[in-house]
Amino acid sequence: MEVPVNYWAVLACGIASMVLGFLWYGVLFGKTWMRLMGYSENHQPDSAAANRGYALAFIGSLIMAYVFSHTLVFASEYMNTQGIMAGLSNGFWMWLGFIAPVTLGSVLWEGKSWKLWCFNNTYNLVQLLMFGIILSLWK
Repeated sequence: MEVPVNYWAVLACGIASMVLGFLWYGVLFGKTWMRLMGYSENHQPDSAAANRGYALAFIGSLIMAYVFSHTLVFASEYMNTQGIMAGLSNGFWMWLGFIAPVTLGSVLWEGKSWKLWCFNNTYNLVQLLMFGIILSLWK
């Protein structure tokens, strides 16, 4: 079975992910994130490292959106849903089944706080729900 992928929608997801990240970890909740990470207000990341991080985050978002577009076809058939509901339900189940359990390691083994885990995973859930909406509407 060939899965049609709308590459413009995948690109839109990548761009939307960067905008969401800018808002989430900067404008809206940047101070909260810095506090949860244990950074001082004077913390300034190396600009070259930050640029590499942004580039890799964008590539990761494109890969995630591409794979999501494939699972959306399956999820629509399996869950018997269409449109936005298919995108939202698939985003939720992808988050619950893959993102949330895998990121538990940051609390269990790396000593990060549950508050930071909840903060980051709320972002991950919003990101996947956003991907689901974009991919389900832009066929």
